[in-house]
Amino acid sequence: MGLDLNLRMVDWERLRALSVEDRIRVLNETMWLADLDDEYLSTYGLAKGWVWPPDQEPVWCAEYRFYSTSGSYRPHTRAGDAWADIRSLVDTAVREAMDCFLDGLIWDADPAVDPALTGGGIFPPATDRRYPRILVVCPPEMVPGKVHAWQRVEPRLEELRGPFSAECEGWAGRPDIFEEFTALLCEWAEVARETARRGWGLVGLP
Repeated sequence: MGLDLNLRMVDWERLRALSVEDRIRVLNETMWLADLDDEYLSTYGLAKGWVWPPDQEPVWCAEYRFYSTSGSYRPHTRAGDAWADIRSLVDTAVREAMDCFLDGLIWDADPAVDPALTGGGIFPPATDRRYPRILVVCPPEMVPGKVHAWQRVEPRLEELRGPFSAECEGWAGRPDIFEEFTALLCEWAEVARETARRGWGLVGLP
């Protein structure tokens, strides 16, 4: 079985008010109540897009459930690998903007400094076996830059079609078609826009 991606936008100040050891547990417990009755499941269990936890006061986190995936982390890593395959084939301006947008979300410019491996200063590091490896850590100060980068990339997405066809289409471990690849990118852009609007950060839990 593979990993799932449980993506949250989070009020960083509220998260930092918790002890480091409690942050993952509280994030999980906030989204999923211990007593999952039928009404809760019908309202929250199958919802897509932004899902807000019930009875949260004040509101400080929400989960994004992707329309274009089943919840698995695998499509995101496949898309990141596809970008790694094609980035050298695209125009420099597009490459630089897409690098900025995807770095730390589904692709790493330098895997050795990936905040998800170190905990980003907000979670226990991945080397601590008592805690799961965090999949995404994107602090609030990084999110607006991703929104601006996407604004530069979005009008030029069609320029990626040729490189994608040459390097990824039909290959195992890559998105099946170009439209699948770009649909996932567009959802990440929506995540970044709403997160930036609130001045929050992003956390991806397994």
